[in-house]
Amino acid sequence: MPVGVQAPEASPGRYVRRRDGDDDGCGDVLGVEVLDDGADPFDIPAKRAPIERLRRWRQAALVLNASRRFRYTLDLKKEEEKEQIRRKIRAHAQVIRAALLFKEAGEKQNGESELPEVIPRGFGIGEEQLTTMTRDHNYSTLQEYGGVKALANFLKTNMEKGIHGDEADLSCRANAFGANRYPRKKGRRFLVFLWEACQDLTLIILIIAAIISLVLGIATEGIKEGWYDGTSIAFAVFLVILVTAVSDYKQSLQFQHLNEEKQNIQVEVIRGGRRILVSIFDIVVGDVVALKIGDQVPADGVLITGHSLAIDESSMTGESKIAFKDHKSPFLMGGCKVADGYGTMLVTAVGLNTEWGLLMASISEDNNEETPLQVRLNGVATFIGIMGLAVAAMVLVVLIARYFTGHTMNPDGSVQFVKGQTSVKSTIFGTIKILTVAVTIVVVAVPEGLPLAVTLTLAYSMRKMMADKALVRRLSACETMGSATTICSDKTGTLTLNQMTVVRSVVGGIKLNSPVDVGNLSPAVSSLVLEGIAQNTSGSVFEPEDGSVVEVTGSPTEKAILSWGVELHMKFVEERSKSAIVHVSPFNSEKKRGGVAVIVRDSDIHVHWKGAAEIVLSLCTNWLTVDGTRHEMTPDKANQFKKYIEEMAEESLRCVAFAYTNLELEHVPSEEERINWELPDNDLTLIGIVGMKDPCRPGVRNAVDLCINAGIKVRMVTGDNLQTARAIALECGILTDPQASAPVIIEGKVFRAYSEVEREDVAKKISVMGRSSPNDKLLLVKALKKHNVVAVTGDGTNDAPALHEADIGLAMGIQGTEVAKESSDIIILDDNFASVVKVVRWGRSVYANIQKFIQFQLTVNVAALVINVVAAVSSGNVPLNAVQLLWVNLIMDTLGALALATEPPTDQLMKRPPVGRREPLVTNIMWRNLFIQAVFQVAVLLTLNFRGHDLLHLSRDTLDHASKVKNSFIFNTFVLCQVFNEFNSRKPEELNIFDGVSRNHLFLGVVSITVVLQAIIIEFLGKFTSTVRLSWKLWLVSIAIAFVSWPLAFVGKFIPVPKTPLKNLILRCCHKQRKRDEEREDPPPV
Repeated sequence: MPVGVQAPEASPGRYVRRRDGDDDGCGDVLGVEVLDDGADPFDIPAKRAPIERLRRWRQAALVLNASRRFRYTLDLKKEEEKEQIRRKIRAHAQVIRAALLFKEAGEKQNGESELPEVIPRGFGIGEEQLTTMTRDHNYSTLQEYGGVKALANFLKTNMEKGIHGDEADLSCRANAFGANRYPRKKGRRFLVFLWEACQDLTLIILIIAAIISLVLGIATEGIKEGWYDGTSIAFAVFLVILVTAVSDYKQSLQFQHLNEEKQNIQVEVIRGGRRILVSIFDIVVGDVVALKIGDQVPADGVLITGHSLAIDESSMTGESKIAFKDHKSPFLMGGCKVADGYGTMLVTAVGLNTEWGLLMASISEDNNEETPLQVRLNGVATFIGIMGLAVAAMVLVVLIARYFTGHTMNPDGSVQFVKGQTSVKSTIFGTIKILTVAVTIVVVAVPEGLPLAVTLTLAYSMRKMMADKALVRRLSACETMGSATTICSDKTGTLTLNQMTVVRSVVGGIKLNSPVDVGNLSPAVSSLVLEGIAQNTSGSVFEPEDGSVVEVTGSPTEKAILSWGVELHMKFVEERSKSAIVHVSPFNSEKKRGGVAVIVRDSDIHVHWKGAAEIVLSLCTNWLTVDGTRHEMTPDKANQFKKYIEEMAEESLRCVAFAYTNLELEHVPSEEERINWELPDNDLTLIGIVGMKDPCRPGVRNAVDLCINAGIKVRMVTGDNLQTARAIALECGILTDPQASAPVIIEGKVFRAYSEVEREDVAKKISVMGRSSPNDKLLLVKALKKHNVVAVTGDGTNDAPALHEADIGLAMGIQGTEVAKESSDIIILDDNFASVVKVVRWGRSVYANIQKFIQFQLTVNVAALVINVVAAVSSGNVPLNAVQLLWVNLIMDTLGALALATEPPTDQLMKRPPVGRREPLVTNIMWRNLFIQAVFQVAVLLTLNFRGHDLLHLSRDTLDHASKVKNSFIFNTFVLCQVFNEFNSRKPEELNIFDGVSRNHLFLGVVSITVVLQAIIIEFLGKFTSTVRLSWKLWLVSIAIAFVSWPLAFVGKFIPVPKTPLKNLILRCCHKQRKRDEEREDPPPV
């Protein structure tokens, strides 16, 4: 086997792909979820909701416009189609591969040869040749070309330094071999949204009614006067459709932008000798890509060098099987994940020349996913809708009965229908008007916009969260984050800056005055130190030929150690050339160490280990002195080294130890046997220990304090030792007691040893977990989930199970691997804990905004329905006609959602405890506010409806004009009441409803537009809305009545409400009543 390529070693921390069904319950084993028939169909889990549950709530929902209501939910049929397409493409690729191999075998036998392909200018191989070889995984063709080295020469690629990477080079390669892009399905056009908005059943009925009304109006009253009624209804319907379509279209654009952000993965490539990060879309054929555990393979290619490289190809083959890559199996497929090890690959096919590109071009990446809050609101909308339909049916029956029995009067006092005298046209016209009113009541009563308000606020929140350095991958996470009761955070890079530097060092058994003060070390010791730094690393050092600043790349720990090596005058390339790597045991979070075996001078084998200081120290039986002699590790000497480690840890330093052992060449297995060779880690000789400083992030203490005040417990889970963890936790404010002991601060292995029941009890008390493995983090999450809503941060591949298991998985955007990001719900783009707290604020804001909108909409619903029902039953006429109700619906639905669902989060949100996921959407406080406003509006407007002539001093006007003025005044007052109530709804619990209003420009814009349009309707569009102009005095009275809602809301907030939810109080009363009835029926025996 070539020295650069090595078969994988079984790593205990290897990433294992988890699927959404991978839970521990027996329900998953059966593959079916047993549903309780009495369970609420509108209650779904936040993550991994079973298909049966998703179908169930759809069937239970009352929907008037399915295409719009279900637009932002998961299309179950489309998901099945996607899976079928995936299967077809996989099968297609395998069939093509088999057919080509068969054809190639036949051609060889018959001595046939294909026509040579046209080779792109400047290269030694063509696009089709590369694509065919890679797609077919044709190893014999690769060998015919001369192997990977010859292939790199054909592509003008230096296997160590990569391509030049200038604009001309990249452009030339993209033209010759294609770009790493695939045609995306275009987003839906505005006309599609317009068409979907038209498909509302009630709006269709209203359009038909408008057409009939228009025809009858023109036939009855002539074209000059008869077109107003029909046209006004049609225009109002069109306005509702237009505003709805515009709002939905804007949301769609935001989701489209989010999808593009999610797909733009950053990949590490080697260009011009330096390692740089580029977008996956900028990868070209000939690029040398550096791969490490957790990365996504960005395109098809062949392996250059690999150390324990294992690839998870399940995304392409459909089989959960890890494929090991070496010089005999060098082909890598784009879209797969690196499960273990690291290496470099040569890109040979990009874009549509890869199976991944074909797959992505065939399926559209949708962001559609129903959230628990959205589904619950569908339940609320269904309940209100059923009530509204019942009311509308009752109004229709009452109005029809009154009309045909001669109890419905015209504004001038005459009877509308007289049997045998009223013409058929007039009868149909009157019936159509009644039907229109009833249907419009349904439009107002069925809040189609209620579930969509969640989508609106989520779309708004996600856009704003991007500015706050958080990329949302799953919509439900926004809501769930508002309910988080505990956050389990990593230390490195999240609570700290992730900018490590070596500040302390112990080499040759002595503590150095300065980390680079190595003048007293013998050449043999210095050589071992530099050899261990240069070879036992996954990082790299680029030394520019012009003598400019050296560039160090890799993880923060690797960068710190390599930078220390550079300060020790290490020439990276030269140092690596002195010895050759034989085998690698990659570092992972389970072992807390990584090793490498190198061959020196053709016979000597050095096995270098690097890792957690106390773990490496425990494996050492000898230590190296400054002059290079080895001494036995006595208990006293071991205690001295432990003391050095403790001193460093107390200064918040991360401690890393270096050790090595010599190995005879005959003890190294042959190339074939090396696959399962575990590097010896016993009988090691300690070379040295370094302490690395990683300062706390500025503002992290304030962020932790903010969480504590918000009722959220912050826990730190780190791989560092307890002393380092304690020091950082005290600095961040996670720990307040310097003398804290178990179980407040605990080691992972101690927690792991507890039984499941004991872990649940201990988990509640834990603030810091040190020396934890990813499995310890997973166990902690499972224990906490029993009584908490858990958010977890993670960056490593092995964090994927914990991120998957948590209620909210938060992956780090800078240090996080692609596997961690794929398992997460939200990506923190700047790796900062303060950004996690901002996500909590936005999560709470989503819930609070929806509650504001519900309070506002229910108030309008109740008031409009009660007014029309009472008026219809008592007088046979309704004060609010179809056009007016449609305008009210527009204010209540789309404009109301825009105004209230886009309120930015306030500091007040972080001064209250988390919202329980099972808490009612409509709280007792909201019921109180709603009741006060609805009763006020109903009382005022019904009083005006029945006593308006006298109260408004209209007795001198004609009966017809007086009725129109009264109805116009009622309509105007009702709309203004909603405008004033929008301000009340902004702050359901706070006294100051104007706090922060000047910063919410959208709210002020919506309110201003509503008022301006209302004035235009009353003053200039009377013919269409059946209103008349109002005098300035009546305008002032309307404003004064509406203004009363502000002081009324202020006073109402002093009325105490019970803490027990209203639903529970009603159920309790019913239960008590039932008990009394049972006692009466069964008197106790005498």
